[in-house]
Amino acid sequence: MKSGHILMRELEGPHIPSLPRVAFWFHLLTAVFLASLAFGQDSNGGESSSQAQGVAPSPTPSTQDWHYGAYVDVAYIGNFNFPDNHLWRSRTTAFNHNELSPNMGLAYVRKDANTSSRWGMELGFQGGRDTEGFAFLPGERRVDGSDVLRHIHRANVSYLAPVGRGLMVTAGLFNSLMGYESLYARDNANYTRSWIADNSPYMMFGVNVQYPLSEEFTVAAFVVNSYAHLAHPNDLPSYGGRWVWRATPRLTLIQTLYGGPDQTDTSLEFWRLYGNHIVEWKGEDVTVAASFDIGTENVAGRVGSPRAFVMGGNIVVRWHIAGPWAVAVRPEFYWDRNGRWTGEEQFVKAITSTVEYKLPYQWTNTLIRVEHRYDESTGVGGGFFKNGEIRPGVAGLTPGQHLLLLGVLVSFDSP
Repeated sequence: MKSGHILMRELEGPHIPSLPRVAFWFHLLTAVFLASLAFGQDSNGGESSSQAQGVAPSPTPSTQDWHYGAYVDVAYIGNFNFPDNHLWRSRTTAFNHNELSPNMGLAYVRKDANTSSRWGMELGFQGGRDTEGFAFLPGERRVDGSDVLRHIHRANVSYLAPVGRGLMVTAGLFNSLMGYESLYARDNANYTRSWIADNSPYMMFGVNVQYPLSEEFTVAAFVVNSYAHLAHPNDLPSYGGRWVWRATPRLTLIQTLYGGPDQTDTSLEFWRLYGNHIVEWKGEDVTVAASFDIGTENVAGRVGSPRAFVMGGNIVVRWHIAGPWAVAVRPEFYWDRNGRWTGEEQFVKAITSTVEYKLPYQWTNTLIRVEHRYDESTGVGGGFFKNGEIRPGVAGLTPGQHLLLLGVLVSFDSP
């Protein structure tokens, strides 16, 4: 937890939630998580949707180093506010509503690095509405050609150096080392992503190094171009590190820390600091994961350089009922005190419930998901779009939003 002065309210405003209220929500989520552990199964295994499982690959030879595949995600998301613009305010994924939406399509090829073939690579391309704004935060300057570069899914090379247990070095565009949820809905327990997922990096561009200190503990360090990989606030790099501890065969703890200049003023006092924390428990049929994020930066160019502050948390519980059926639920909160991450000063509470039916066939998997979600956004800049305008050209806002969706996700992956 950051020191007390970070929690001071340099920017006062009505309806911004107090720290005790936010702390209450986090403690409530923590209590639910611990209760889930107490009543969970004792068996091992199970599936995980976690990006957090992206530890350095095992340095043992594989009979099949090359992999290729494709993925298509189409959904109809019904928004009961019926906004005229069909948009989900302050979001970058699954944001087109009340119309059939081709949210994602991609194709990739990947070669794994191991002791028998130490060089690896990934290359993939993507398209769809979820690629339009995932790589930026609101108001950020973008890199030249960003509208083309957003279509790159992966582009990296890796090398497993013969050092100790195996030092994995990866350079290029790679999966983010921060966060539990993926940009791609198929990899998550729920179809829509959480608020902390949509406002933290889904990908990183730069270099990362990962090393397993033991079978249970892996450390990583990275140097990247920016917090959001297609943003270009300046020409200086950012830095970070991560540790992954498999405390038991069922319990994994992860922390990722990030620091770097994400404004035009690159002075150290204006660096962004961000922390991502994950606890995941996996049983045979039940997976429970708790995430908590916290971030801060002083805002350059404003009187007094006020300190911006963001905090969010969620719990994902997924239960494989039997056969092709699974259900998932995710309560969450998100507090963007100064609007630096979402573009609006708001406090959000949300609950998401998902039913999934899986149809595997040879190398393909089809997921059919039905999901309900309710979000409530309060604060000076809070609210979601609704039907009608408060004046010409200005959309009306309402604090609550119900979504009901049907998503079809088809994957083709070689062994």
